[in-house]
Amino acid sequence: MTEQLTVAPFHFVGCVELREMLGRKAGDVEQLMRGIEEVPADSIYYHTHSYFLRNEAGPTLFPSDFATWAAVSVRDRILSERLGLIDPFEFRDLEALRTEIVSTIDDHLKSLWNVPRVMHGDPFEFVSSHILEVDLGLSATSLGEFRSLLASVDRSVLFNHICEAKIRKGRQGGDFVIWVGSEDGLNLPELARQLAAIQPIGLTLEGIRARMLAIVDQWLAERKPA
Repeated sequence: MTEQLTVAPFHFVGCVELREMLGRKAGDVEQLMRGIEEVPADSIYYHTHSYFLRNEAGPTLFPSDFATWAAVSVRDRILSERLGLIDPFEFRDLEALRTEIVSTIDDHLKSLWNVPRVMHGDPFEFVSSHILEVDLGLSATSLGEFRSLLASVDRSVLFNHICEAKIRKGRQGGDFVIWVGSEDGLNLPELARQLAAIQPIGLTLEGIRARMLAIVDQWLAERKPA
């Protein structure tokens, strides 16, 4: 079977994150909540979605800066676990994510006599995220080429085409899924559905890459000529 070529190739684009210190800190959990309520949405993005770009180690129990700070600096294990259960990829926009985080912290505070504050380490410092795209000059016109490049590109490419595409650019499913399933791309809707079903929570970008490659490899193997 001859491998299907696309009408429009997929262009792999990486990114560089520029960080802006907002000059706002939180020394206790209530101050953290107030900050989350008031900082720009780009700061919410930095402390949740950008966490996956900045941390390439294995899956963590606290996959956001908010949850990590609550666990390490405040030593509030219950709050850190509750914040860690919030999957930022489940939300269509950053304001909905902000609301969920604030609601979780507020509900936790109502169950306590005292406001938890920094026990060890530094106050929480709010940072804002700005992403610049970097054209790598790499493109794929078939599933085989796509698979080969997906396996080798920098993690920033994954972040750009998954996180940036979904959250800031409003492309539900992400660029990979859209291209694989669209008529102008590979026109493989079933494969696109399988890729879209990957749940990012608990995974690093490398973990997401591994899941994608496994699905594509199985797809290619099942359709390889005898």
